Amino acid sequence: MKKILFLTGTRADFGKMKPLMRAVDSDPTFECTVFVTGMHMLKQYGLTVNEVCKAGFKKIFMYMNQVQGERMDVVLANTIIGFSRYINEYQPDMVVVHGDRVETLAGAIVGAMNNILVAHIEGGELSGTIDGLIRHSVSKLSHLHFVSNNEAAYRLRQLGEDTDTIHVIGSPDVDIMLSENLPSITEVKRYYEIDFDRYYIVTFHPVTTEIESIYENTCNLVNALVESGKNYVIIYPNNDIGSDEILRAYKRVKNNKRFRIFPSLRFEYFLTLLKHAKCMIGNSSAVVREAPIYGIYSINIGTRQQNRFSYKSILNVGYRKSEILDTINSIDCLPICEPCFEFGRGESAHKFIDVLKGDKIWRTNKQKQFIDVIKLKTLSSSV
Repeated sequence: MKKILFLTGTRADFGKMKPLMRAVDSDPTFECTVFVTGMHMLKQYGLTVNEVCKAGFKKIFMYMNQVQGERMDVVLANTIIGFSRYINEYQPDMVVVHGDRVETLAGAIVGAMNNILVAHIEGGELSGTIDGLIRHSVSKLSHLHFVSNNEAAYRLRQLGEDTDTIHVIGSPDVDIMLSENLPSITEVKRYYEIDFDRYYIVTFHPVTTEIESIYENTCNLVNALVESGKNYVIIYPNNDIGSDEILRAYKRVKNNKRFRIFPSLRFEYFLTLLKHAKCMIGNSSAVVREAPIYGIYSINIGTRQQNRFSYKSILNVGYRKSEILDTINSIDCLPICEPCFEFGRGESAHKFIDVLKGDKIWRTNKQKQFIDVIKLKTLSSSV
């Protein structure tokens, strides 16, 4: 039996990886263990470790890698120490990490340095701010890549990754998004006490390279939301540096009846809310990924998702209040937009398990080689 260890540090990556975890957990060929850390363990962000536990996985290990306000480099160091100690005891056959977070980087470092296969979910994509550096670093530390589309696969080849180690499976959360088992909108509204018939969803994260202007940019957003006169469901930002400034700006609407603010939402409940929303606003990856899958218009603010993905339902704006407000007010005039299936049609877990069940993947060489896209001899001869 192969032991597969998933590392999750945020509500977002858990939602992404949950279909893969379930597929592994239900297959007698594998043993699934979930290492829970990061934002999951922080009360201010909803203590989402409880959601991981409710998912029913049999083997869960919890590790507190930070206190509120610790800097990203310290969190990275803490996570490396805790995860290294754990795998020394558990001895997994594979470590699975997702995306571009600090915990992801820690998991890849520990796995690579201990000669354990590292599988990276959704590498090869473009992220703004420090996240892009982390994502590509994780890809270079990983032995196996499970990507969302052919474009991401091509970027990994540009990074020197071997084509044989790259597997296009789609985005795993699409499995949940297109599932018939999502809760009803009536159930979700009752659970979270949301009384709005029409509403917009807002998720705005810190841009760590724009730390000096985070509060001002958030105030511009909040002022636009208030002036629009519409109803909003706001979800807390992630815990990157600058998140306190965003939460400070949100205090203005704390007692406004047209706003409901939540530290976190259960992933399936969030998807149902998104599916029935008028629009999504902010700079979360859901603005450029999940919203288009449902054909929901989204307003992408600022630089965090710059060059990430382009689709006709994604409306890009800057940080000025007037620009955000005008775009919000334009939504009602826009035609219905069809769903986008650039990131798969809900078969990621099946494709993931098919790869894991093959013999070839377990013979992957842990001593990686850089594969040139263009032969160096060709380049040198043209100089």
